[in-house]
Amino acid sequence: MIGSQNMMNSETTAILLLAHGTPDRLSEMAEYLKNVTSGRALPDEVVKELQHRYAEIGLKEDPLPERPRLEDRPPLTRWTLLQGTMLQHELANTKVYVGMRNWHPYIADVVAQMRADGVTKIKAICLAPQNSRTSVGLYRTALLKAAEGMDVEFVAGWAEHPLLALAFAEKMWPVWAEACAIVSKQEGKPTRVPILFTAHSVPCRTIMSGTVSNPSSPSARPGAPVPADGIQNYGTRTTPDPYPVECKNTARAIAAALRPVGLTESARGDETQGYFFAFQSQGVAGAPWIGPSVEDTLKAIAEEGHKGVVLQPVGFLCDHVEILYDIDIAFKETARELGIQLWRADSLNDSDTLIRALKTIATGTYKAQIDESTPATQS
Repeated sequence: MIGSQNMMNSETTAILLLAHGTPDRLSEMAEYLKNVTSGRALPDEVVKELQHRYAEIGLKEDPLPERPRLEDRPPLTRWTLLQGTMLQHELANTKVYVGMRNWHPYIADVVAQMRADGVTKIKAICLAPQNSRTSVGLYRTALLKAAEGMDVEFVAGWAEHPLLALAFAEKMWPVWAEACAIVSKQEGKPTRVPILFTAHSVPCRTIMSGTVSNPSSPSARPGAPVPADGIQNYGTRTTPDPYPVECKNTARAIAAALRPVGLTESARGDETQGYFFAFQSQGVAGAPWIGPSVEDTLKAIAEEGHKGVVLQPVGFLCDHVEILYDIDIAFKETARELGIQLWRADSLNDSDTLIRALKTIATGTYKAQIDESTPATQS
């Protein structure tokens, strides 16, 4: 582990933020999805459905100029690049790069630029705080392949970082207070609206111990969302994947941060602490994905008599299609059909508290999970 002083002073060490990536225009959707699924073509109806969803959140067909303004980029790209710029301002003596696994700027291209800039050691931070084979493991594989011969320190998880919980709580508090006030007025009595925390679902087989390999002919459900990281071969593991537990630990930490301002136990007892948890955006794999789903959880919330719910995704650090479409359009429509109101906490996006969290990871003052520390002599 590099000490903070060495990290801040070394001109040959740089920070690399890793993110998923998203297409810049609608016509790139099929190529982008092949990257997501490692070359496996998806049915035309799935491509068209994703084009529809991205169009609904503002993605256009018009090509971007060669050097587009930051505000013209798709939300995930725009916010991630801005987060990199903000972190750069905090780390004056250490350069920050941003690489995407599935679209430009690709991880391999960014690592090549780092080599050209004289970087010899990379500290990589995945902008998916909860460790999983389905996402974080694939970022790690892509990075180590591109960075052969370089000294790599890979941060695998930081789900329980106190500043991460605080950043989410800061976004949750104002909308939750507003929702409680609105429902209290409607009900004519003080009412605390439940919170629903969510994280992206993954195939059940990827979190189990044993061999978790790619089925030869996975089926697709027409119109279903595409999985965050495709249908991959994750190798053999002797222990279960930590992802579901880490997602719930993040939610639990946010709830603890909100307890002083009124988040209390619900009628269901100690276990829920006034909030629910669900997995969203189940994908096209022809096998079960982890749940419960948001749709089923919203139905249960309505059946318990609640008139509103505030939703917060805890695995995403900025706006993108799983938030702007899945939540703001699809889940809000589901809630309306169930007779309940749905609010969403703003995404972290340009949160100063998030950048403080990333700074402590970059400098080593917060000891995140290190999944790989590869000296150049061993690569």
